[in-house]
Amino acid sequence: MSIFSRLRPKRKPVEIKNTVPKEKANIRKTFGVYCHAHHGTSGDKLCPKCTATVATVLTKMNRCRYGITKPICDRCEFAEQCFGAEQAKFFLDVMHGSQKRMFLHHPMMAFKHKLASWGVDYAKMQQQKKISDKIKTKEAAAKKRAKERKDKK
Repeated sequence: MSIFSRLRPKRKPVEIKNTVPKEKANIRKTFGVYCHAHHGTSGDKLCPKCTATVATVLTKMNRCRYGITKPICDRCEFAEQCFGAEQAKFFLDVMHGSQKRMFLHHPMMAFKHKLASWGVDYAKMQQQKKISDKIKTKEAAAKKRAKERKDKK
């Protein structure tokens, strides 16, 4: 331990934020905007299909395998496994179908949600890049070993 390590500021531990309540509010508002536009409802009421889907989504969010660090549901790779194929398709249709209307009705919330989805996309891209880099280095090393074996013979 050097003398300089004592002078450096101490690192704060990473703070894990619970994003589930915000995401639940986002989903409720998104379904409200979608249902009012497509099913002709008004106020806080939703049609029976949207009500059932919202209830299912909120229940599944409570049981998410990621816990409080869960990603946005419409960007999650396990969405179809969580909701089932038919409900996942309807849920994703609602989320993507009401995207433009959300910027009109709830602009700040929609903007924050869009930023979060870009963050998830960026993290996935970095993860894929890291995996492909590992594969490339393994392939290069294997080619190098094969060439060395061939040169020895």
